[in-house]
Amino acid sequence: MITEFMRDQAFAISLFGLMVAVWFGMAQEDPGPKSRLRLWVGSAIGLIIAAAFGVIVGRNWNTPSALDNGVWWVFGATFIVMSLFIGGGAIFLKIRKRYRWFGWWIALCVAVHFAPLVWVFEDWTYLVLSVVQVAGLVLMFPRLKRAEYETSRLACSWLGVTFLACSAVSAIVFLIRYGYPY
Repeated sequence: MITEFMRDQAFAISLFGLMVAVWFGMAQEDPGPKSRLRLWVGSAIGLIIAAAFGVIVGRNWNTPSALDNGVWWVFGATFIVMSLFIGGGAIFLKIRKRYRWFGWWIALCVAVHFAPLVWVFEDWTYLVLSVVQVAGLVLMFPRLKRAEYETSRLACSWLGVTFLACSAVSAIVFLIRYGYPY
């Protein structure tokens, strides 16, 4: 993400790097032919990004943050609401025996939850990420509806790719702006 707060930007890059590994890992539930190696490589790249920027976060923890403005509770509330939607949707899907839709549903809830974070972190790129992720998930819905494979194959891969792109762009901006601070 691209924000005026160095720690917040480094934290987002690190977290999104971790999310790259998580989402590519979830996509391995039912990977497409010949895609497992790409998913592994993507996960490894995500973990490298997470570690590199996690060090920056740790070394700069006492620097200013958008959360200092007192709206940290919105971040917590957003996370709780997202978790309730994920859980409620998973229960609904389980009752309806639509297990293969878990990946898509969780991805959709995660993608939507980034929109309100624009106000928490004072960073409009969260909205861009949310719109891109939701649009991709909506566009793949008809294809997934016709498919026999798990929705995680496409939905989780999509989130992995978008998190990788977002963390890479944000990392480049960060390194141009700050270098690699110690």
